Amino acid sequence: MNKNRALLFLSVFLILTSCKTKEKASELNYMQNVEQMASDVALRSSTSTIQKGDQLVIFVSAKNMEVVRPFNQGYYTTQNPAATTAPNTEKIYLVDSEGTIDFPLLGRIATADKTVEDVKAELTQRVTAYVKNPTVTVRLINFKVTVLGEVARPGQYTIPEGQTTLLNAIGLAGDLTIYGKRDDILMVRNENGTITKERINLMDANFINSPFFQLKQGDVIYVSANQTKEKIARQDPNTGIYIAVAGTIIGLAGIFITIFKK
Repeated sequence: MNKNRALLFLSVFLILTSCKTKEKASELNYMQNVEQMASDVALRSSTSTIQKGDQLVIFVSAKNMEVVRPFNQGYYTTQNPAATTAPNTEKIYLVDSEGTIDFPLLGRIATADKTVEDVKAELTQRVTAYVKNPTVTVRLINFKVTVLGEVARPGQYTIPEGQTTLLNAIGLAGDLTIYGKRDDILMVRNENGTITKERINLMDANFINSPFFQLKQGDVIYVSANQTKEKIARQDPNTGIYIAVAGTIIGLAGIFITIFKK
């Protein structure tokens, strides 16, 4: 009878230990929602607001370009003062420490905590007081992307113009960890409310031909975990303790069985 009790106790312990391990493995279920999570981040990032230190390129156009010339100071070259279109060089407006820009004729324009569309709408409204049917374009040139998953420093990063590639973004995030899947990088992009996704294989040089290699404002990059990380995640940190305790119990059970046999 005592022998049966010892074996029953051991069985219950092993069952409880097994349940712990299964609970730990179930924590990996969040991986099933990664695409939805990345899509949600892309939607939020697409409407991110302008911050102090951001750089804006603003250009005003109209049917008669001569009448909008005063709003585009800095766009025209002195060699061709009669030019009616913008040259290759662009006027960059830096959002100052007070969250404003100094715009020709209109003076200080508050931009901080507004979206690009907000600034565009405000400038269009104010320029309309001087020009009939103007068109205002506003671009944020030091745009932001989000890098998540198995990288050294996950987070949102501001990328300078001319460096807006996938590799530069990963570099800003400290590169992939040893647990990151290099052949399965999830890219999520939000363009005018439409979400597009693509898987990038960094092990194949052809990835530079992907439309996602050159990043766009609000892109989300997610680096999935490889099988090694998944195996580690499934292991309960107390597994070693459970094994040691189980060994002790088995040893005691053997002793009790020997004693009771006598």
